[in-house]
Amino acid sequence: MNARRQALRQMGRLALLLPAWCIASAATASPVIVAVRVWPAKDYTRVTIESDAALAATHLLTEAPHRLVVDIAGLQLSPELRELVGKVRPDDPFIAGVRVGQYQPRVVRLVFDLRQPVRPELFTLAPVGAYRHRLVFDLFPAEEADPLLALIRERETAAQSAAAADALGELIARIEQPGEPPLQPPAEAPAAPPLAAAAPPPPAPPTAAERQRVDRLVIVALDPGHGGEDPGAIGPSGLREKDVVLAIALALRERLDAVPGMRAMLTRDADFFVPLHERVRKARRVQADLFVSIHADAFMRPEARGASVFALSTRGASSAAARWIAAKENAADAVGGVNSRAVKDPQLLQTLIDMSTAAQIKDSLRLGGEVLARIGGVGRLHKPQVEQAGFAVLKAPDIPSILVETAFISNPDEEKLLRDAAYRERLVEAMTAGIRRYFARNPPLARQRLL
Repeated sequence: MNARRQALRQMGRLALLLPAWCIASAATASPVIVAVRVWPAKDYTRVTIESDAALAATHLLTEAPHRLVVDIAGLQLSPELRELVGKVRPDDPFIAGVRVGQYQPRVVRLVFDLRQPVRPELFTLAPVGAYRHRLVFDLFPAEEADPLLALIRERETAAQSAAAADALGELIARIEQPGEPPLQPPAEAPAAPPLAAAAPPPPAPPTAAERQRVDRLVIVALDPGHGGEDPGAIGPSGLREKDVVLAIALALRERLDAVPGMRAMLTRDADFFVPLHERVRKARRVQADLFVSIHADAFMRPEARGASVFALSTRGASSAAARWIAAKENAADAVGGVNSRAVKDPQLLQTLIDMSTAAQIKDSLRLGGEVLARIGGVGRLHKPQVEQAGFAVLKAPDIPSILVETAFISNPDEEKLLRDAAYRERLVEAMTAGIRRYFARNPPLARQRLL
């Protein structure tokens, strides 16, 4: 009997100790790194570390040489984190190389060798869509370039045109290969040597001739939707909206740039994410005369089909489908990842976005009508008239703005059309004709540009 009591007491002690052991084990468990991604672009470079639990990080900048040091607490070095070294591309304008190591028993240190001074932003994103917890750091140039002068100078160099043609060819080749797995960034090249290159010299001030050319230009802002962390809609065979709309926008830019006195500016010219309000800000900074956002629609039912053109509405959507599509496009910031702390005054930002005027909407409907009439000659239309809904990306108060849904990428037949280079070329021709017709009927007013 005594032996039996002793055994029961021992089992009780074990039962009391077990929860404490489990709690201690959970407390010391290191988050599991799911993936690391690097999205380089001339606007900024984004580094994303995805994990099964939230990460906490601190950072500091050094000079001579320029480096960014990031310490991630509560983490053990893993093979997934080491992969970050090979994710840095040789042509990254901000990162020359990266080193990863176990700085302290439970602190991983990342050291980025920088090509130029940067303004870093570090923030975390809660799980959304296909993503789990994300630690993000964006590396912006320390001094923002003048986008209007950059538009003139870049488009007047043969090297830039050749690079754009190469990028377009590479993107088209990727689009026309079916079955690409969704939510995967393109294969990265080996890392560059970990030596920081010299910072580029500051741009020269505008010449008198450049000022005159800028004053005469008609500027069209082209906005390929989604990008980077946000793939947009994904077709039945894996075609990603962000890829196909970028290919269309690059081709449309080339076509518009060939029109005398006209230049096109892209809100993104590569695979990186741009927040919705930043797309509007970019268009306003170059004093755009038009804003055209390009998308490839998706719906819950695969039989939905046809191209659409949308303008802004401040009084509700013109149809249930328009309301659904606007809600889907407005959710892009959550997937792509916006640093909400970087917005100094969210209330002021919302006020500026809500300033859209009745005149802007009227002009947008005219522009939309011209474009819709011409793309209707390329393929089927979803609706025979320009629809309206509360798209955040159309809320520039002083720029006629439309959103073109080129086709339903969720429809297998229309996904095949979007893969077809000849079909995309016909779409580009139709959109170009619609834009030119709008300007022929509504010539832009003379503007005073302050450079």
